[in-house]
Amino acid sequence: SDLSFYCLIHFYKRRDTVDMKVLLLLALCGLALSEVFFEEKFDSLDAWVQSTAKGAEAGKFELTAGKFYGDAKLDQGAQTSQDARFYGMSAEFKPFSNTDKPMVIQFTVKHEQNIDCGGGYIKLFDCKLDQPGMHGESPYNVMFGPDICGPGTKKVHVIFEHKGKNHLVKKDIRCKDDVFTHLYTLIVNTDGTYEVLIDNESAQKGSLTEDWDFLPPKKIKDPEASKPDDWVDQAKLDDPEDAKPEDWEKPEHIADPDATKPEDWDDEMDGEWEPPMVDNPEYKGEWKPRQIDNPAYKGVWVHPEIDNPEYNEDDAKDIGKYAENCKIGFDLWQVKSGTIFDNMMITDDPAEAKAAGEALWAVTKDAEKKMKDEQDEVERAKAEAEAAEKGEAEDDEDLDDIDEDEEEEVKEDADEEEGDGHDEL
Repeated sequence: SDLSFYCLIHFYKRRDTVDMKVLLLLALCGLALSEVFFEEKFDSLDAWVQSTAKGAEAGKFELTAGKFYGDAKLDQGAQTSQDARFYGMSAEFKPFSNTDKPMVIQFTVKHEQNIDCGGGYIKLFDCKLDQPGMHGESPYNVMFGPDICGPGTKKVHVIFEHKGKNHLVKKDIRCKDDVFTHLYTLIVNTDGTYEVLIDNESAQKGSLTEDWDFLPPKKIKDPEASKPDDWVDQAKLDDPEDAKPEDWEKPEHIADPDATKPEDWDDEMDGEWEPPMVDNPEYKGEWKPRQIDNPAYKGVWVHPEIDNPEYNEDDAKDIGKYAENCKIGFDLWQVKSGTIFDNMMITDDPAEAKAAGEALWAVTKDAEKKMKDEQDEVERAKAEAEAAEKGEAEDDEDLDDIDEDEEEEVKEDADEEEGDGHDEL
């Protein structure tokens, strides 16, 4: 209910100073305390371990709210700071399992640099991850977040590990591609359903078994079955009683009857004149016999299917569920740096994540856009002033050129008059 949601927001905002009154308020609201397994607002980078796997090719994360923001403190996040670099860092938290509870992963992404090609996603790992050695092939449980590269790739990745393989979502989930901060949320439910939200609004949802190819198909074609040799699947055949008309054959092109040899044509110099060819209006094309129904036609042969012995319905119960989630990290490549990550959370309660989004992201997004619009207006006015100043300078140069031309003309006229005077002498 709206009351419950309001109570949860109230609780979230005062989480750092929870007291008995707040707990009582929650009890009155009829809500059970949700559990937050990981939370990062990037007041510092102390909890994060930088990967050294890429050596000199590794980029550095820096703390900043960016060039424009709604609140300098709330909007401070970890920003990629060097172009054409790999970025890798991870943080550890108390292990938890989502085998019997929902899992919600949430964070904000701000492509302040108007990114052309680069990732903006996170990876969720188990406790075996070697944090200093984390690299692109390090096994993970979940990968989630936006990925942009040129006009063709603007999507939200949702990838789950299952039985040693990484499975990509089959549905297209389009990400935001502007320069503002956006909230990305993944909800994985215990009943095998999921939902992706962008800015606290549903962008895609469905079933894990239907929207991913985790499991082999339930049915397969019977390997023992094959189409009978006498099976007729030709629906039509040539009419044996149809014959090509005697006057059918006509050339496709004929000499132009209206063409005449040019008067200046020289047979000895130009050779024998031949009229140009034109389409023959009587040409009917290739003759084909009329088609009739094939009396022996049996229809399209359908390969019979059998139950797939490799399909196990019980396997679906474990999809998207992990006995151990212990570390979260960024493993990215960016051509143009400047992306800011913030407001990270992993919880077992979608309402908790939504309240966090409202308390941290929603309250600053309008002010962020306002600051950017004001900056753009200043830049626009500056560009117009520079253009006007440049135009005036060019006009002055043109006037100088005109003055020089006029002076030259006056000088020439004077020379001519002086020359005429000497002739009279």
